[in-house]
Amino acid sequence: MEYQALAIPDVVLITPKVFGDERGFFMETFREDEFIKHCGPYRFVQDNHSKSKQGILRGLHYQHRHPQGKLVRVTHGEVYDVAVDLRKSSPNFGQWVGLLLNADNKQLLWIPPGFAHGFYVTSPDAEFQYKCTEYYSPGDEYSLAWNDADLAIDWPLLPGKTPLLSEKDTQGDCFHSAVKF
Repeated sequence: MEYQALAIPDVVLITPKVFGDERGFFMETFREDEFIKHCGPYRFVQDNHSKSKQGILRGLHYQHRHPQGKLVRVTHGEVYDVAVDLRKSSPNFGQWVGLLLNADNKQLLWIPPGFAHGFYVTSPDAEFQYKCTEYYSPGDEYSLAWNDADLAIDWPLLPGKTPLLSEKDTQGDCFHSAVKF
């Protein structure tokens, strides 16, 4: 696998080596020793899998008392994936990175604890899988406003369409007043 630090260096794009022929393909999606070498000594405790339709925006989510690092990938379709640095001590505090992840490029994205995370589905539908370093904690979930003017995230929205959000995500906090790390 190739590991590439992004504009926020703690967020890492992972490109697996894919071995394919007329039968299909094979690839490693996680290798602990290499992950630790490039991303840090994290332990994963929960795997999640979601399916969403085009135009759905999930996020920007995070947990504060039980912050989750996430290793994310798309196994069907395509999403625009975003990570927002909420760590006050970081030189990248308040900055975001975003990129397209899809079933064709097979890339993974490591988002360490201390970030809000979300994605927007650009294909007709998408399946999104991710590993978490902490368990989901319902009483500790927060949502940052996806369209906060201070963040100015450049979502690749469908022309003339407003993203479809959960009720929780319509009530996301603005960056200025959001709980931070």
